[in-house]
Amino acid sequence: MHEFFTGRTGHPKLEELRKFKYAHRGFHDKPQIPENSLAAFIRAIRNKFGAELDVHLTKDGHLVVFHDDTTDRCTGQPGTLEERTLEEVRELRLEGTDEKVPLFNEVLTLFEDSGFPLIIELKVVGGNYEELAKAVCERLDSYKGLFCIESFDPRAIKAVRKLRPDIVRGQLSSDFVKDPGTSPKNTRWLLTNLKMDFLSRPDFVAYNFQYHDNPAFKKAVRKGIQGVAWTIRTPEDFKEAERLGYINIFEKFDPNEL
Repeated sequence: MHEFFTGRTGHPKLEELRKFKYAHRGFHDKPQIPENSLAAFIRAIRNKFGAELDVHLTKDGHLVVFHDDTTDRCTGQPGTLEERTLEEVRELRLEGTDEKVPLFNEVLTLFEDSGFPLIIELKVVGGNYEELAKAVCERLDSYKGLFCIESFDPRAIKAVRKLRPDIVRGQLSSDFVKDPGTSPKNTRWLLTNLKMDFLSRPDFVAYNFQYHDNPAFKKAVRKGIQGVAWTIRTPEDFKEAERLGYINIFEKFDPNEL
């Protein structure tokens, strides 16, 4: 068992990633512009923001951009993306609009020559972390834009570390003891306190800003690991996270107006 935390410091691309603000699931503006929609990503670029997004793997092996494990909330249709083919996924519409679930390729095409970076979250469903990590890494081999990869699942980031060790990688976390969500009961304390980061050895830790006083997160930052704050929803929290040196992932306001 590791002493406390195993990460990697000094990745040269982190310096570039620190220069940007990141719109959470794109710069959405509901109800007109849904989260993780092409319209939200276009709006992020127009407002000079990077973007955070979420990637799933369809039943037939295609990469699509969508947050939830199930499709109910954002499309009104039950089920998962992992049980659908790409053709079936493209029939879905986002949040009562005409926006489709984007292909990962479509979003990469938007950002590649934009000058703005992406934070790419791997959404593991049904234990598909190796397959998902492999598909994303292989697609990014030819991508020329700036990006990093993160996940709540340390196994997914471990897979990225082994497949493409040069990619900037991050561990997502929160206080799953206070706010368990859907996290497995037997790993809540371990994930909260970054006790599984010896698997992922991240360049950064993205922690729920509501719980950023967590001792494990604070100690990791003191040891030189880059902190990332999610999700910032007020100008006050934005300014505080910037003061602390975190990379900000924001929504529901415009940092350009601060």
